[in-house]
Amino acid sequence: MTATGPLLRAHGLSLGYGRTPVVHDIDLDVTPGSLTVLVGANASGKSTLLRGLARLLAPMSGRVTLDGVDLGSLSPRRVARTVGVLPQSPVAPDGIRVGDLVAHGRYPHRSFFRGHRSDDDAVVAASLAATDAGSLVDRRVDELSGGQRQRVWIAMVLAQQPEVLLLDEPTSALDVAHQVEVLEVLRSEVARGRTVVLVLHDLTLAARYADHVVVLAGGRIIARGEPARTLTEDVVGKAFGIRARVLEDPDTGRPVILPRSRQVARGNDPGAVGKATLP
Repeated sequence: MTATGPLLRAHGLSLGYGRTPVVHDIDLDVTPGSLTVLVGANASGKSTLLRGLARLLAPMSGRVTLDGVDLGSLSPRRVARTVGVLPQSPVAPDGIRVGDLVAHGRYPHRSFFRGHRSDDDAVVAASLAATDAGSLVDRRVDELSGGQRQRVWIAMVLAQQPEVLLLDEPTSALDVAHQVEVLEVLRSEVARGRTVVLVLHDLTLAARYADHVVVLAGGRIIARGEPARTLTEDVVGKAFGIRARVLEDPDTGRPVILPRSRQVARGNDPGAVGKATLP
């Protein structure tokens, strides 16, 4: 993974479904070795943007580059070796065991001439260990708790050995303890040098774990940067249509967002936010 310059970049990216645009003219540089969180109200475009960055959705205009190379010009296998994607609410095959599910993450490294090898087993074991799921290897996925299941899915993505992880709401439907558990795993991966981009709904958790926050409203970026600079009362009001009190956590110095009441209207004007590299 490169140590300088953005690894993953969106250039004038517009995305949508059919002829309906959802995300408009996005310029975004994702800093390598960082954790970036996309936040915004429902239908703000955050999941659509993540799908575009993952090449799961073709651009209506603009492009996404990986180390300067247009993502659309790369083979799916080449992309999968560099970018690991975990969609919302993935579904495991009935009865599959944890070890077998995680082993599916090795598919980008296999070919007609290269089947499963002992080094694949080592990667699977390491991926399970990284997510503290090694003891689950022989369990059936459908027997696991929500938090355990999510750690196993992340282990499967790690088994691809990607440099970039893109995760769409990996903490949805989890209680607070399991949400923290999953986010701690992702912070550990950043500490190992990986780049992580994820969608979250909980603004205080986003502020606690993110290096950078990107706030979307109406399919456009209205704020980006460090949590304390982006998750202000004004920005939260524009993005979510609420009045909020933003306090400072005395232990971490990071924002704590307390919703107070709903505003009359949500502001979707992106203002003067132009192209910027997340610091």
